[in-house]
Amino acid sequence: MPKEKTTTRGSKKTADKSAGGKKKKDPNMPKRGLSAYMFFANEQRDKVREDNPGIKFGEVGKLLGEKWKGLKDKEKAPYEAKAAADKKRYEEEKAAYTAGGQADDDEEDDD
Repeated sequence: MPKEKTTTRGSKKTADKSAGGKKKKDPNMPKRGLSAYMFFANEQRDKVREDNPGIKFGEVGKLLGEKWKGLKDKEKAPYEAKAAADKKRYEEEKAAYTAGGQADDDEEDDD
């Protein structure tokens, strides 16, 4: 007598995708602060492309990473200062965003 199948692997996977899904981002939410490396990369990317014409996208990232690792702490300091300032900006905007979102909810309840 053959055994009955009791697994529900397939049905769970399809149920999770249809029920959960990805949350849509709020377009008004503030952008996250950039890291020190990202400030460095944004500043140096064009120079790397000029020095290496025809370079592939992935290779640009590798060269930027190598340059970043080669920098001394004093050379990284201006980028770290920019990152700290951007982090502060993000935290302030996020606080205003969350406070504004709660205020909107309160106004709707009064009606």
